[in-house]
Amino acid sequence: MTFLSILCALLIEQMKPLRADNPIYAEIKSLALRMETWFNAGHSTHGRMGWFLMMAILMIPTAAIYWVLRHYNWFLAAFAWNVLIVYLTLGFRHYSHYFTSIQLALNAGDEAAARALLAEWTRQDTVGMEVSEITRIAVEKSLITTHRNVFGVFFWFLMPLGPAGAVMYRVAEHLARAWNEPEHMRNEAFGQFAARAFYWIDWIPVRLTAVAFAVVGNFEDAIYAWRNFAHRWSNEAIGIILSAGGGAMGVRLGTPAENAVKAQFIDATTVDVEVEPDVMPGDEPNIRALQSTVGLVWRALLLWMMLLLLLSSAVWLGGSP
Repeated sequence: MTFLSILCALLIEQMKPLRADNPIYAEIKSLALRMETWFNAGHSTHGRMGWFLMMAILMIPTAAIYWVLRHYNWFLAAFAWNVLIVYLTLGFRHYSHYFTSIQLALNAGDEAAARALLAEWTRQDTVGMEVSEITRIAVEKSLITTHRNVFGVFFWFLMPLGPAGAVMYRVAEHLARAWNEPEHMRNEAFGQFAARAFYWIDWIPVRLTAVAFAVVGNFEDAIYAWRNFAHRWSNEAIGIILSAGGGAMGVRLGTPAENAVKAQFIDATTVDVEVEPDVMPGDEPNIRALQSTVGLVWRALLLWMMLLLLLSSAVWLGGSP
């Protein structure tokens, strides 16, 4: 049922993508904002209370409906419920129109349009950006978004919590951003627990995504970049995804401070001697890197689906008389 649920949800999303500003997401964002308003009194304990309450409100009904349907052997209804939850929590096509439009604009030589699209997508200043910088940020945003909207959801949907696990992952990811990234929330104690909770929830999925990128891409360079450069990013999870993804594609991602490590040693006279920087393997991002990103993501998705099919087949055969 798990494999078919994910497959059906992916097919439905390909035919009718769920918009990122759909009413269900809007209600969840509104609830998160109300939780922050009600509980934020300047202490991390209040953030923990708000986080658990938010999770309970959304996860308990999701799990209860699924287990009731399974208990009464309404397998078709349980299957439909799984498909619905996966469809709502997946985001494979949520932002693909930005990526595709940026790719088309750059191929047509319209750098101004590409900058405008990137600014709308990432909410950052893109004035005066060169093509390589536009490409780098678009690739990075795509890899991170794909992990959080697809592969992370896959992992938690496969866990015993089932559809409730997928809901937990997506809501935890949203709370980690909504309670920490806005200007008025930065450095506040209220969002610390949400950020830490998502770190641990995402700990295994991040590494599985990096392994998938390595397997379907340049394995040696992906593992080398992961081991030697992931720690250069301030966000560990982002560093793992981008270093492994960039190594798999043969593209250097990150800023100069992140994709090059300067080695130093001290000689007998205690004089610092700078050695040539150890640079992440790969080329500078260019327009072709956008197409490479599409190929990497699709290959990684097919790898996940193939492994899931094998796992589901083994479980089914193991349960057969």
